[in-house]
Formats: sequence, C-alpha cells, structure tokens
Amino acid sequence: MNSLPQKISITEALNQACQNIVRTDARMLLQKILGVNHAYLITHPEQQLTLDQTQKFHSLITQRIRGEPVAYLTGEREFYSLNFQITSAVLIPRPETELLVELALERISMSQSCKVLDLGTGSGIVAISIAKNRPLAKVTAVDCSAEALTIAKINIKHLDVNNVCAIIGDWFNGLSLTNKFNLIACNPPYIANEDPHLNYGDLRFEPRLALVGGEDGFDCIRSIINTATRYLVIGGWLLLEHGHDQAETCKQLLIEKGFINVLSYPDLAGILRVSGGIYEGEF
Repeated sequence: MNSLPQKISITEALNQACQNIVRTDARMLLQKILGVNHAYLITHPEQQLTLDQTQKFHSLITQRIRGEPVAYLTGEREFYSLNFQITSAVLIPRPETELLVELALERISMSQSCKVLDLGTGSGIVAISIAKNRPLAKVTAVDCSAEALTIAKINIKHLDVNNVCAIIGDWFNGLSLTNKFNLIACNPPYIANEDPHLNYGDLRFEPRLALVGGEDGFDCIRSIINTATRYLVIGGWLLLEHGHDQAETCKQLLIEKGFINVLSYPDLAGILRVSGGIYEGEF
C-alpha cells in the first residue's frame, strides 16, 4: 500500500486503509494502535494521529495485506463475552467453539462442585469460559505446548479466574489415574495432514500442532476417546469438537468405546460440530 502521510486524521487513516483491506479489519487495527474502542473512533473522526501511530498503523496494514490474521496483529480476540490475549502460539478463538462451552455448561451444576478437564487448552478459552460461568467447578487445563500454556496462564490472571489449574502434558499424560473428572471437553487437532485448506486464510499462520490430526484427521480424536474412560467418573461426559464432516465417525468411535447417549450437536450454521456421550462404566 502507499505510505500514509505524516499528518492524518482517524477518518483519513481508515479511508486510506480501506483501499487495501476491509473496513472492519482496519478499524480493529486502528483501535489497537490508539488504545480506544469503536465508539471513540466514531466520535473523534478528526483526531490527528501522531507520526508514531501512523507508522505503526501502516505496518499493521502491510502485515494484514500479506494475510496475517487480525487477531495475531492485535494480540486479542473476544470469545464467550470475554477478551482473551493470544499469540501465534495458539489457535485463534472461533465462534464454533462456543458451542463446546455451551454444551459443557449445560452439564455442569451451578450449585455443586465438580471437576472439569479441558484437553489442549491453547489460550485457555474453553477452560476459562467454563470456570467463569461455573465458579464452583474445579477446572484443569492441559496443553503440551509450553508457549500455549504461558498464554493460558496470562489469560487466567488477566481474567481473574481462581478455579482453573493449567498444567503441561500430552493429553492425559501427567494426570493421575486417581484424578477422575465429571466432564472432559476438548477441541483437538482434527484436520487431515494433506487437507488443502491448511494453505489458505488464517490457517496458514496458526500452529500446525493444534490443527493437524494425522492422515485422516482422527489420530487425536481416537486417542482421546480410547483413554478418556480411565479419567471419567461413572456418568461423566466427554465432549469433542470436530470437523464439519466428522460427526458420524466420532459417534461411532464413542459407541465402540462404550459411551451411551451419544449425540452430535449443530452450531448456529446447522453444521454438526460437537459430539459427545456419557461414560457408564466398564461392561
């Protein structure tokens, strides 16, 4: 894009940026630079940017033109009405994952203590959202990435959550078999190794470790389903987010492992995005 002039107003900066990127992206980037909200931009259209602000805005616009996700450029993303800090070490929170949180909350009592496990927590969005809405729940958040876990811990502190414990581990490794959970929620890697979507959009910039689930996309899902029964109380729930075309296979894997009441649940677009079932004990 052409260089922005040294003296430029909020309106002029947005209009210039919109020649190259969509207005929503430009607005979010400018809000980040100025440290203001959307309402401020609307009510202060003639405010002049400093030279430093102009240069920083130009740099972010250039990065966005190259395709870098807005969430990584701003370092934050809203999820379940909470503002999470993120970096390229974690997945960008997506609206579809709010279904996983909603289904978990429906199964957790407001008035009784219970134990919840969030596998592959990333930035901590699922664990923290559950903990915020169910303060009596004791939530354990696990991730194999030290970088991701650092971000999760930052969000736990930033959002003032005191009922989440974040630990490093590869799925269930590091958890004691005596530690049984009432509910396990997970948004595992479920994209196949050679899926062409990995080469487009935001996925190009996100950590492959958190995206790719083996040759058919089911490596992590199979492993979690096969092991989860050892860490669930009888009557406990396992909920898994998955790809748009993976519901039937997920349900079959759950049934084969002895889960009951196995169902898949649609997101707001009507796409089956989460499958789960109840562990009823060995049979």
